[in-house]
Amino acid sequence: MTDSEHYKKLKLELRRGVLILAVLAELREEHYCYSLRKNLAAKGMEIDEGTLYPLVRRLEKQGLLESEWREESNRKKRFYQLSEVGKSTLRQLSEDWQQVETTLNNILK
Repeated sequence: MTDSEHYKKLKLELRRGVLILAVLAELREEHYCYSLRKNLAAKGMEIDEGTLYPLVRRLEKQGLLESEWREESNRKKRFYQLSEVGKSTLRQLSEDWQQVETTLNNILK
């Protein structure tokens, strides 16, 4: 395996956990998956559909998200937003992220 293949694998692992935090944070406001994906991309967090859709369904199954089907522009769309458990979890994960970021910045200096 080449150095760049190792790097790509490690980068993917690092990104996996960050995606969950990004999705939860973005779902403080209601979105359907396509708008969620576009908003994340506009903020620099690209995520493909094959990753996003299963992630959102898993987060809903875990009770972190609520969803409802609605018609918009003559199409049925499933809108997602944080549940109360999701809001609490996001607060805790955000605090944890801040601590990890501070610690890593100190280590990386």
